[in-house]
Amino acid sequence: MADLYSILGVPRSADEGAIKKAYRKLAKELHPDRNTDNPTATARFSEVTQAYDLLSDKNKRAQYDRGEIDEQGNPKAPFGYGGGGPTGGFRRGFGGAAGGGASEFGDAAAADFGDIFEGIFGGGARRAQAGPGFSGFGARARPQKGSDVAYRLQIDFDDAAALKPQRITLSTGKTIDLKLTADAVAGTPMRLAGQGEDGPGGPGDATVTIEVKPHRFYTRDGDDVRVDLPIRLDEAVKGAKIKLPTVEGAVMMTIPAGSTSGKVLRLKGRGFHRRDGTRGDQLVTLMVDLPADDAALKAFVESWESDAARNPRAALGV
Repeated sequence: MADLYSILGVPRSADEGAIKKAYRKLAKELHPDRNTDNPTATARFSEVTQAYDLLSDKNKRAQYDRGEIDEQGNPKAPFGYGGGGPTGGFRRGFGGAAGGGASEFGDAAAADFGDIFEGIFGGGARRAQAGPGFSGFGARARPQKGSDVAYRLQIDFDDAAALKPQRITLSTGKTIDLKLTADAVAGTPMRLAGQGEDGPGGPGDATVTIEVKPHRFYTRDGDDVRVDLPIRLDEAVKGAKIKLPTVEGAVMMTIPAGSTSGKVLRLKGRGFHRRDGTRGDQLVTLMVDLPADDAALKAFVESWESDAARNPRAALGV
């Protein structure tokens, strides 16, 4: 597997903000919803998500940078360990011969390598008592935690915009209530500590990636929510107060007199939440709806001559 920093396209010196920015850009490009016919993109999405999961965790990133864990988050065997010789012990020359001979480097070198092991395992290594057949050290790795588990949760458009709490049932059967954030709705995985698979060293973690379902009449425009609103001819001509749907329930909106199709009205604070605590708006495009085969309307238009000389397409040069 490639280096985690290379997967995200950032240098090893990148700070948390740069790593998050790179991940969000890649996640947006590679998201399965945008690449339904591209299995390569789906695999790449999983790869960058796993890279972000590790590098966004300060402790795991530090372990990775020190070479203690691999790109999967699994502990690496320290240099010289598990040499696979006939006795299954350490490699010859690192603390004692596999067959009981003396160390090639002597007791001082063995002590140095003992310190290395203690640093790698964070105190989980111990020195062995030197004896006739072993002048080096022994190392005992910390028990490995269980595997992390990734979940995807589809939520309604309205819930995503309003950040309504969501309930998810884990593979263990446990049910958890999730408090959504603007980052989670934007595609950044939510980490649930200790909710992964069990292991000798305790359970791993779980990550939940939020997927927002399409809406039947709302569309997202950045942090704003757009909707086309049909209105009657009399409402457009005379103005009116009408009921308008929003992501958090219906409200009353005033339609100005003389409104035409395409006019956009703005309803403040009814869009998606931002990371800074503010919200986008709801943008309402008016669409004048004319009835088909309305005899009275047809008769009125035929007798209406006051507007016949006006050319609404003059600005288009026709």
